[in-house]
Amino acid sequence: MVLDGGKKHVQDEEKQRLLLDDHKEKHFTAGEVVRDIIIGVSDGLTVPFALAAGLSGANASSALVLTAGLAEVAAGAISMGLGGYLAAKSESDHYNRELQREQDEIDTVPDVEAAEIADILSQYGLGPEEYGPVVTSLRNNPKAWLEFMMKFELGLEKPDPRRALTSAATIALSYVAGGLVPLLPYVFVPKAGRAMAVSVAVTLAALLFFGFVKGRFTGDRPFISAIQTTIVGALASAAAFGMARAVQSI
Repeated sequence: MVLDGGKKHVQDEEKQRLLLDDHKEKHFTAGEVVRDIIIGVSDGLTVPFALAAGLSGANASSALVLTAGLAEVAAGAISMGLGGYLAAKSESDHYNRELQREQDEIDTVPDVEAAEIADILSQYGLGPEEYGPVVTSLRNNPKAWLEFMMKFELGLEKPDPRRALTSAATIALSYVAGGLVPLLPYVFVPKAGRAMAVSVAVTLAALLFFGFVKGRFTGDRPFISAIQTTIVGALASAAAFGMARAVQSI
């Protein structure tokens, strides 16, 4: 009977493994990278575009618009990348502080922390007879206990140690990629007025495409996302152009 029970247990485990192999869930897991790309490209498309439109509205030459635009792209990429680095570094530092604090609580007041496990599991509908063995198992596995408390009590996931540098590089490069789009017409068209018209068309097309792709990745409706992204970029550029014209008329 014992052998039959052990054989059945092995068969059940094998069946579960086969089910997991056959069932491939299509979840999108690169959210942080996509978020950084969205931040970098969206700012890169709108800010240099608005600057170029504003300078064109002030009758600046294409060379001046291009020079100022490239300087802004360089400064913006550094600033945005640094912001991404500091944000990710702060998140990592916060996690490590809470990790140490939680470890100290497990060491000094283990019964209180065990009671918190029971309270968390009871919120999922488990009764004492069901969560009791789980509490005991976690108390016998300090590493798993600590990870459980970080995730389910504090709602914190362990950050990637390379996250800060990855975020900085992703945002900065995305900003440069987006920022060069509205400036390219000024390289080939010497008259700023005509270059601005081409820049408007090219940038609006890029905003539409970027918004569509962003919607596909984030789960939003792609066409709605494309329209929203384009409207934001257009409003930013129109505001800059209008302010430049107003200042010029004074």
